[in-house]
Amino acid sequence: MLFLRNHLAAEFLVALSLAVHYRWWRGPNALSRRKWGRILLVMLAGLATLAFVLESQTINSRLPIRLFAVLHTSGLAWALISLTIYIAQTADGVLVWIFSRFHRKAAVADHPESPGRRKVLQAVRGAIYAAPVVALGYGTFIERGDYHVNEISIPVAGLHPDLEGLRIVQITDIHMGAFLSERDMERIVGMANDTRADLALMTGDLITRTGDPVEVCLKQLARVKADAGMIGCLGNHEIYAGIEDYVEQRGARLGIDFLRSRNRVMEFRGHKLNFAGVDYQRRGSPYLVGTERLIVPGMTNILLSHNPDVFPVAARQGFPLTISGHTHGGQITVEYLEQFVNPARFVTPYVSGLYAEGGKRVYVSRGLGTVGVPTRIGAPPELSVIRLTASSKVPGLEGSV
Repeated sequence: MLFLRNHLAAEFLVALSLAVHYRWWRGPNALSRRKWGRILLVMLAGLATLAFVLESQTINSRLPIRLFAVLHTSGLAWALISLTIYIAQTADGVLVWIFSRFHRKAAVADHPESPGRRKVLQAVRGAIYAAPVVALGYGTFIERGDYHVNEISIPVAGLHPDLEGLRIVQITDIHMGAFLSERDMERIVGMANDTRADLALMTGDLITRTGDPVEVCLKQLARVKADAGMIGCLGNHEIYAGIEDYVEQRGARLGIDFLRSRNRVMEFRGHKLNFAGVDYQRRGSPYLVGTERLIVPGMTNILLSHNPDVFPVAARQGFPLTISGHTHGGQITVEYLEQFVNPARFVTPYVSGLYAEGGKRVYVSRGLGTVGVPTRIGAPPELSVIRLTASSKVPGLEGSV
């Protein structure tokens, strides 16, 4: 049950894909009418199912990293592509119906009234079918590696005026492995160092699975330069890979302090801030049990939690600011009529950006890496530079995607 609960997104995607394959199998189309077509449908449905099976760490940890990456990515990519093809086919049917109604021809697609109308229909059809593939290619080969720095000012209740403008660079959701290389990490570290931050944070998910290069990732993170060094918390993928203790101990030797149900008081400009960190808080379990003991009375307290869903509990406990990641901004975001379609919205109200409630705030970074299909569309990877301010007159308190 825990496995099923932790992989709802993959379950949903694969289930929809299998439903599409079933419709194709039963439908009057070229694939379902031919023996080779039915064999191909079974193979493709099996590929999508295999991608879901490979979500299991018990299974995927036994495979070489590159083989896992190829099989897992190919399966999830096909699951996504099959859905977009089905949507395109549905849109095509609607398009034909519109043309038929508009020209009062029941079979306008097969017997167009004029060559001009036939060309228009073919062009629109081509655009419908090409758009998903073009978008997926752009998200995989261009936007996925378009790392940039996102600066944001966050008002913090009780912050001493002398700490106005304190700069914190947040690195999160690296997922170093087949789709984020050491060369990528070198570039990310260089960007982080260019921010000249007072403090660096690492808020979880260094890698994705057992066998990913966690040691290389930690050594690269140790190269990040900030006046007060780097502290952090752990994410769900450290738990899945069973490396929580290793990351904590190896990180400490490299100068990275991972706070696991611990707090650390740090001094900046002669004034103190208290940072508390927790391991990944599982959905469905009580959040932040005992974390209130990490609060230091009379001091500004900041919580590091990979999962942003803890925010209401953190706010009640007395943390004026929670800093999180985990969502990747949904990885795929589509805007329509000033609204956004984003898969993360189905599982959390805290997708990306800054959210405020009762004077308390949570900031959710989109992070750097990817899981599942290695693509980002409308949710580019980011390094976040958080500028603390004592002022409440800061624009942009709404969450974004």
